[in-house]
Amino acid sequence: MGKPWWHILIISAIAVLLTLLVLIIFYPVPVPPSAEMKDAREAVSIARKNGAGVYAPGLYMEAMAGYDSAMAEWRRANKIFIYRRDYRKVTALAALSEHKAIEASSISLNSTSNLSVVLEKELKELNILMAEINRAFPAYPLSTEVRNRISMGKMLLKESEIAYKGGHFLEAERKISESRTLLESSYEYADTHLKSYFRSFPQWRIWVDSTIAISRQNHDYSIIVDKFSRKFFVYLDGERITEFTAELGKNWVGDKRRRGDKATPEGMYKITKKLEGDSTTYYKALMIDYPNEEDTIKFREAIESGSLSPSAKIGDMIEIHGNGGRGADWTAGCIALKDREMDSIFKYIGVGTPVTIVGSIYNLKQALKR
Repeated sequence: MGKPWWHILIISAIAVLLTLLVLIIFYPVPVPPSAEMKDAREAVSIARKNGAGVYAPGLYMEAMAGYDSAMAEWRRANKIFIYRRDYRKVTALAALSEHKAIEASSISLNSTSNLSVVLEKELKELNILMAEINRAFPAYPLSTEVRNRISMGKMLLKESEIAYKGGHFLEAERKISESRTLLESSYEYADTHLKSYFRSFPQWRIWVDSTIAISRQNHDYSIIVDKFSRKFFVYLDGERITEFTAELGKNWVGDKRRRGDKATPEGMYKITKKLEGDSTTYYKALMIDYPNEEDTIKFREAIESGSLSPSAKIGDMIEIHGNGGRGADWTAGCIALKDREMDSIFKYIGVGTPVTIVGSIYNLKQALKR
């Protein structure tokens, strides 16, 4: 007699269970690509920290997209029965993401290194330009607009240095570019203006030589005022015996053209009066013969040519006076000295003493060096 049917069913079930147990024990379960995904994630993170999003944006975006695709594929694979899961596509996408991220990091680091070198050089060049502006035009009467541009350029230069030191190279690059535009245009304008002014140097040199010769010939005193260097020189017997710092009219560049222009005149003059006490507002004063005949002729020619308005008036009352020492050009066109310096020259400078006022006693190259 055969076995009952249910015995056969039990034996079959046991056999199936044993088969499944063997499969579970010996059939390999696909290993999740955790290590590959971790490597890709870290490579993308490092790329981001190295600025790849700025310096290698294309590769960085590809690395990010590869990582996101790998994550999406991993989630899809995990929905499949464990023994049928296939992580090969996940692994490939993770490897591609890691490769792109590493390449983006390399490009970013190289770009940053190269940019750092370039920016360091540009910062040095701009600081040299700024120093030249400070040296050549510290008190040069530039327009308010140009002065504002120089101030803005200087401020941007400082900000770019801070950004550079902080490793914010693109910000530093932008500020350097803006600073360069402002400083170079301002320097070019000021330099052109200054060179134009010094075209009168040959005439100034003639006046200076003539004044020194008169002092030597007459064995007497002469005064020479160098506007560019703010120097007041006293000569005796053709030799310089003393010098002071002078303060001039606010718009001292160029000759005086009309009343109210706040310009200090240029030319050969003489002392006409000595004033002190209640006779002057500025402690002591030596009045000069401005306008002289040459000044009057130039003024009339300017009216006739239309370069001055017919209503313009010629200036007058130009003096060498006290109340100086303010450290700035502030007069209406006169030459200001400190009170003790006025005391000094007041003792020996008399009526008739030659006073020659020039833009500079040196040529432009010499003047800038000094």
